[in-house]
Amino acid sequence: MRTFLLYLSIFSIGIFSCATKEQLKSTKQWYKGNLHTHSYWSDGDDYPEMIMDWYKSHDYDFVVLSDHNTLAEGEKWKLLPKSPSHEAGFEKYLAKYGESGVEYRKDSVGRIEVKLKTLAEYAPMFEEEGEFLIIKSQELTDSYDKKPLHMNVTNIREKIEPQGGNSVSEVMQRSLDKVKAQRDSTGVPMFLHINHPNFIWAITPEDIIALDGERFFEVFNGHPQVHNYGDSLRPSMEVLWDKVQSAYLQANKPLLYGLAVDDAHNYHVFDENSSNPGRGWVMVLSESLEPASLVEAMERGDFYSSTGVTLESVDFDGKTLSVGVQPEQGVTYTIQFFGTKKSNPEASGVLLKDEQGQKASYTLDADDMYVRAKIISSKLKENPYQLGDTEVAWTQPVLRD
Repeated sequence: MRTFLLYLSIFSIGIFSCATKEQLKSTKQWYKGNLHTHSYWSDGDDYPEMIMDWYKSHDYDFVVLSDHNTLAEGEKWKLLPKSPSHEAGFEKYLAKYGESGVEYRKDSVGRIEVKLKTLAEYAPMFEEEGEFLIIKSQELTDSYDKKPLHMNVTNIREKIEPQGGNSVSEVMQRSLDKVKAQRDSTGVPMFLHINHPNFIWAITPEDIIALDGERFFEVFNGHPQVHNYGDSLRPSMEVLWDKVQSAYLQANKPLLYGLAVDDAHNYHVFDENSSNPGRGWVMVLSESLEPASLVEAMERGDFYSSTGVTLESVDFDGKTLSVGVQPEQGVTYTIQFFGTKKSNPEASGVLLKDEQGQKASYTLDADDMYVRAKIISSKLKENPYQLGDTEVAWTQPVLRD
């Protein structure tokens, strides 16, 4: 990441010396997106059209349906569970799209089956150039020793089968290698990210440290069973992030970036026990609302993750990381900077600076391995991952020039 101030800090070092700040500013925009969501194509509880309508009507710019080991292709019929919420959901779906827009049938005992629309069928109903985009995705779902190993592939072209392996890290590495092979063969930018490491305590920092080529993981996941905050024996996602980051940099590996996602499964009941949409997202600074542009921007680190806080600016000039919040009336903010010292790499994720207010900055010294910022607001999160949560944002880590 070089800057998020809506123009590249490359300008400041003269690479684009013939361009004005306003010209550079106009080339990139912030786009809000969610990279982990489920539908009736696997274990979600609503129809793709209803889910896309929710995200589009809530001001998202891009979204994926990342169903387990499937792409929304071919013919699939969903037998509706016998429950009031699913039955009410069907009636809502039918009322919205009508008999001509919903293909369904009843079996001999009156149970309803609905034919699900494919990505090719539902995407044109919602996509608008420069306004709303649906990115093809798969949750590559595997396991080792009964541990769930889930990894999302963003902008995938063809379904990837679970690869198996003789350890947690081997399963994930084989998945990474398959994604790289597909990217190389198609020329289409795509990436794999690690989902909810603490879900059933499946993935340790050491498992991720062993990987080659991983750039992304979920620092926040909105599912109520993923243990974002760890416990007395196991690390939170932020502690894991810093531990892996330090190990990666010591091994001359690239930076690891942190995503916030919904992992939404439930669209009818909204409460702390359900996995609902709207809990976590990424804000990407991209040239355009196109899959390749978004993927490439994220691979540069040109994004931040959020559960509600909106940033006005994130700027890094090679030495100083500066953050500005888009304030809300009556809300206060704490901006924290975390990093690891080269002289003491075992003490990863040290709080380097803690400042109250809407703007703050941190200048890296020669001993700083990296730095990242966390912005904590006083505003309670609506329908939170955990009761009492306030809205938060995370910038991506940066290295001193």
